[in-house]
Amino acid sequence: MRNLISFIIIFMMGFTLLSAQDISLPTPQKNGGLPLMDALNNRHSTREFSDKMLSQQQLADLLWAANGVNRSDGRRTAPSARNRQEIDIYIYLSTGVYFYDATPNKLVLKASEDHREDAAMQSFAITAPVLLVFVANYDKMDGMDEDARLLYGATDCGYVSQNVYLFCAANELNTVALGSIYRDKIQELLQFNGKAILAQPVGFSK
Repeated sequence: MRNLISFIIIFMMGFTLLSAQDISLPTPQKNGGLPLMDALNNRHSTREFSDKMLSQQQLADLLWAANGVNRSDGRRTAPSARNRQEIDIYIYLSTGVYFYDATPNKLVLKASEDHREDAAMQSFAITAPVLLVFVANYDKMDGMDEDARLLYGATDCGYVSQNVYLFCAANELNTVALGSIYRDKIQELLQFNGKAILAQPVGFSK
């Protein structure tokens, strides 16, 4: 019995390590969903989520809609001041925290294990399978003073958040933008030069 328990523990540790790694996402599907006017009509905030995980295709489509590359010159689906593209997206999953690297379309592992409760203050957000955290990366905002960083960071984050809202409205997913987040814990974990602005859980209805 003791040997069986030891085997199970070793197996589970190996599975955790295997699952916590960089993830190459499938090519985003850039058509489908509801027409824009229908998505706008359906856009709303929802604070109830099941723990059912999105497929990798759904995750790829969500992140591309949020702030993916949509032109050959590297520009994005969301506008940004002076094309600084300073809004970085971190994805909190049960397996770890990942950075969305839009150009190669992949998730880069930044921290293993589940850190959702160290990002969002709301219990409902922790039950969502995907928790997005939007960060204004100050390394991409050279030449801007603090007021400009705060203004443009918040404004550009709003564009990304609205893209997420519209994608969710068009694809029958729930979401809500959250300003009450643990900014210090997020920065301590991920070690970026900038400011965490918003979090946004995404998931299916219960």
